[in-house]
Amino acid sequence: MSKKLLTPDQVKDWLIRRYNNQHRAWLEGSGEWPLEVSLGVPTEADFTADVSAVRQWVDAWTNWRGTGELRQESRKYMRLGSQTLPSTVVLRGAEEVAAWCGQERRWQRAVQRHTDLVSRWPQFQERRGLARYFDVLADYAEADYARLQTVLAWILAQPASGLYVRQLPLEGVDTKWLQKRRGLIVDLLGLLRGGEVETDFYAACGLARMPHRVRMRVLCPALRAQVGGLRDIEAPVEELASLQLVPQVFLMVENQETGVALPDMDGVVAFMRLGGAVSALEAIPWLRKCPAVYWGDIDTHGLAILALARRIFPSARSVMMDVATLERYAELTVQEPAQHADAELAELTPEEREVFDGLRSGRWGAKIRLEQERITWPDAMDALQATVEQARQHRANA
Repeated sequence: MSKKLLTPDQVKDWLIRRYNNQHRAWLEGSGEWPLEVSLGVPTEADFTADVSAVRQWVDAWTNWRGTGELRQESRKYMRLGSQTLPSTVVLRGAEEVAAWCGQERRWQRAVQRHTDLVSRWPQFQERRGLARYFDVLADYAEADYARLQTVLAWILAQPASGLYVRQLPLEGVDTKWLQKRRGLIVDLLGLLRGGEVETDFYAACGLARMPHRVRMRVLCPALRAQVGGLRDIEAPVEELASLQLVPQVFLMVENQETGVALPDMDGVVAFMRLGGAVSALEAIPWLRKCPAVYWGDIDTHGLAILALARRIFPSARSVMMDVATLERYAELTVQEPAQHADAELAELTPEEREVFDGLRSGRWGAKIRLEQERITWPDAMDALQATVEQARQHRANA
């Protein structure tokens, strides 16, 4: 049979592709209707080459009972005479396309909810964009759909409540429910409010953010005396910023166990377990002119955190994050579950970049990492003390 003659299954496949590409735009009222799908015209050569195939095509449309209008046309052939053949499927609207695709119920639900939301908040129609969340409109359970409206209405009425998430007086809306839908809520609020879009969930909702807590080890006895003798302090970064400490050097240590095990060091404080939140230290003014030392795992994420730390503290020194250390302890390496994306990381030194690129390329094995705790402790302390002393001398000579 000629490839240009479309069967019901082929029309369905075409409509599924069209629906997948266009259904969000159709929900906003775009699209030209009716949509006419030409089924093709068999030539006399088609009849001559394979009359049974053409007959099967005709029968397939004769037996078709789908959605839409099937139009037929009478055609004259030199040898066959007049033949009445299927010619076009006409679809009057997106709902009929959805029916072809097995999406009728989802489409109807999305249309109904889109209509409801636009009726309640006309801004959705004025600014458009609600159709981006077609899957939410089509698939949310009724309870979740009701909760979403409740949250939006409450935040719009209380744009600067200053409450914590757990304090919201909304029935059925708990912290986990909100956490899973933060991006959706922020986006919908942006559509409703217009203007400059706030992307931070707490700022967009006018809610209080739990204070970011930072754990600090005061390794210097003299500095401990200034904080009531405390060696281990975990507090909101704003409260640490209010201290009047003047360390000679500060450490950033990636892992908690390493930080807890650090011995006393004159003039030194250490921060641990910051990960990607290392930039929080920028809020502590007494660190800004203090030499910094960073010690993390030798893996792609550890080096990326080092690069992030250098954006805040450009002169930060790394310790035991080099090729020599990795190769010396190669037998103690383990697998890094997922490597950091291959980024520029311009803050890395050429030596550090060599390690990053080697880890990414599998130079020492596929996705390996050397956790800092695996380095022999006396060797680690010798290297750390030497780097701290270099940083201290650099400050003294500055």
